[in-house]
Amino acid sequence: MAFIDALGRPLRDLRISVTDRCNFRCTYCMPREVFGPDYQFLQRTELLTYEEIGRLARIFVEHGVEKIRLTGGEPLVRRDLHQLIALLHETPGLKDLTLTTNGSLLRAQASRLKDAGLQRITVSLDSLDDEIFKSMNDVGVPASAILAGIYAARDAGLAPIKVNAVVKRGVNDHTMVDLARHFKGTGIIVRFIEFMDVGATNGWRMDHVVPAREIIDRISAELPLEPAEPNYRGEVARRWRYRDGTGEIGVITSITEPFCGDCTRARLSPEGELYTCLFGTRGHDFRTLLRNGSSDAGIATFLDSVWRPRNDRYSEVRSEATVGLRKVEMSHIGG
Repeated sequence: MAFIDALGRPLRDLRISVTDRCNFRCTYCMPREVFGPDYQFLQRTELLTYEEIGRLARIFVEHGVEKIRLTGGEPLVRRDLHQLIALLHETPGLKDLTLTTNGSLLRAQASRLKDAGLQRITVSLDSLDDEIFKSMNDVGVPASAILAGIYAARDAGLAPIKVNAVVKRGVNDHTMVDLARHFKGTGIIVRFIEFMDVGATNGWRMDHVVPAREIIDRISAELPLEPAEPNYRGEVARRWRYRDGTGEIGVITSITEPFCGDCTRARLSPEGELYTCLFGTRGHDFRTLLRNGSSDAGIATFLDSVWRPRNDRYSEVRSEATVGLRKVEMSHIGG
């Protein structure tokens, strides 16, 4: 039985953050001045075990979830992640198993992830310009290292591959066309993301946002584009294809063209808190249920009680007041 929220949106997608740790310090996600040497990350005993994640995944799929995406933090820093993928791959009824990564550890793990049952992958790469990219990730990793991971994933058979680029005005917006051109004709889809006010530590301001319309106009001026129909209801990215038939790009428009009305996503934090919105201010504790002997039916009943009254539509009601809320960090629950 599928669960439906207060606005008629079914629960279809589950994003599972497997760790709050990351080996990058991207300025729009985990700025070094906040996530420094003294920052207290979760202890191992606080994290859901792979068996606990697998049990929750099975319950969620029994009640409507069709797609699971593993996130972080950086999911590939969690030890033996392929073991979790193999476990999730065996979930009856699961149609799509994917992962989002910064790509820095992907070259060494791509084949093992594919063999374990991962179907496709999304890699973050904000610019091909090394100096800009190193500045944005703030740990000195060059774009070439991420490209090596992307091509290793392609060679391993993970497909389709998507590349996510967060666009920030005055930082990397002048490199968008180069990024689009690099992947044009390769079958790899670049998705440009409006800089979002996720969490409370990334210094978000509206004047840092490059609107989707401007992104499309600037790319189309050199690589002509035309709109394409969505692949399915609730697809996050607005699709645009090259007029010459050599592929497509996407834009994720959370700021200027919100898509809350079709949002079917829930997000599970590393310690088992379920958030019903990327911009959520509070989670719902599933770890206690997992560890106190609750039955699957009891956990499903709790899930229903969380999802049914859900009326989140943050991006549609964004204001000066909501931007200042103490929201969960993106590094904690994934994008």
